[in-house]
Amino acid sequence: MTAGMFDSFITRYWFSTAAKEIWSDIQTLQAWLDVEAALAEAQARLGVIPAEVAPIIKEACRHERFDTDRLSREIAHAQHPFVPVLRQLEEFSGEPAAGYIHWGATTQNIFDTGAALQMKRTQALIDNSLASVESVLIQLATQHRNTLQAGRTHGQHALPMTFGFKVTGWLEEVRRDRLRLKDRLKSSFVACLGGAIGTFAAMGEKGPAVEVEMAAILDLEPAVLPMRSSYDRVSDYVCALALLSGTAEKIAQDIVFMQRTEIGEIEEAFHMGKVGSSTMAQKRNPSTALMLISLCRMMSIRLPLVIGSMVRIDEGDSSASNVSDVAIPEVGILGASIADTLARLVTGLNVDVDVMRRNAEITNGLIVSEAAMMQLSDRIGRHHAHHLLYEAAQRSVMESVPFTQAIAEHPQMAGRNMVTLDVGAYTGESGRLVDRLAGRTDIDRQEIAQR
Repeated sequence: MTAGMFDSFITRYWFSTAAKEIWSDIQTLQAWLDVEAALAEAQARLGVIPAEVAPIIKEACRHERFDTDRLSREIAHAQHPFVPVLRQLEEFSGEPAAGYIHWGATTQNIFDTGAALQMKRTQALIDNSLASVESVLIQLATQHRNTLQAGRTHGQHALPMTFGFKVTGWLEEVRRDRLRLKDRLKSSFVACLGGAIGTFAAMGEKGPAVEVEMAAILDLEPAVLPMRSSYDRVSDYVCALALLSGTAEKIAQDIVFMQRTEIGEIEEAFHMGKVGSSTMAQKRNPSTALMLISLCRMMSIRLPLVIGSMVRIDEGDSSASNVSDVAIPEVGILGASIADTLARLVTGLNVDVDVMRRNAEITNGLIVSEAAMMQLSDRIGRHHAHHLLYEAAQRSVMESVPFTQAIAEHPQMAGRNMVTLDVGAYTGESGRLVDRLAGRTDIDRQEIAQR
């Protein structure tokens, strides 16, 4: 029987299979064993334990040898998550090696360092997906550099732009998220080895050196001050993942809006057999975008759990670490699933260029009221121009007359030259910003930012 969303036959397809494998019980056990093996190797190199026992311990640190049903029973009986693991590891290692396993370490050292290994592998999945997103968005922005679209604020038409400009906004945010996650990973997920309260008491002056050596073996950074009560570093990375989920949810919401029947500017990938409703056969729902929004919301509600687990009384507090031990695997799976789903969503987008143009022109020129104001400002001042155009715009809406007609017939326009309105000509720097930021030119992005 499966009770969780990650393994349920109903919902398991929502989540990254590769990430679920990384955070599975078996791979979590193996991550713990990898840390124990690295610890023994580091201590052997530095003369803390006999050199001959390290290879024996390392050979025993293979998950295939463990009886997981027995582990489950013994963990429930002992009410401790790791001591039963150590007992089986001691059996496999034999004497005298068994006496040197877990030398000077505590359970949280192993769990936190194991989670660092798993999140490092998960981050590789996330980055690969975001690289795909970036590549697709570059192509999409470039392709639609000049595709006219209504820019909207507060759900209403604002000014014309191009769809390529909108996509470039998505692209730049994804780029920042990708860089942010890369920057956070190394300092957030580190090798921790301080013993019972983080003072290296059991190993003495060699303790810090053992942590550095163990970190090098595992290709992690050492914690240096491995206080069990500190959890801000992991929380920093999770905050970056939450920012990624915010970006992904924003993009998905944009797509849901643009796929509305009344808007019809875009549609996510569709295949025969994809069903929108059990009763309404016509439905072609943006189901991938909606699923992505759901994943992002699941991520956002886990952020308070991780932040809350930073508050740890004394020098160790299992009421807090229990929460993070459960939350971090879910955060990792959700992060990889969000990045993967975002990549699938943007890859299959179908854009209706004609509908975008038609929607941009639907207000009889009201969308370029700013252009009219800029023309009139030189003649009558910006404040007078705004007042004139406000009245003309309200008349255009209430009486359903073209905006240009309402302007021409305004009393203040008597004897003045008519303003010219061209929706397609008032997209500002949309195209050139696409060129610069989506990669069509060699202009350095940092140089652009300094202009």
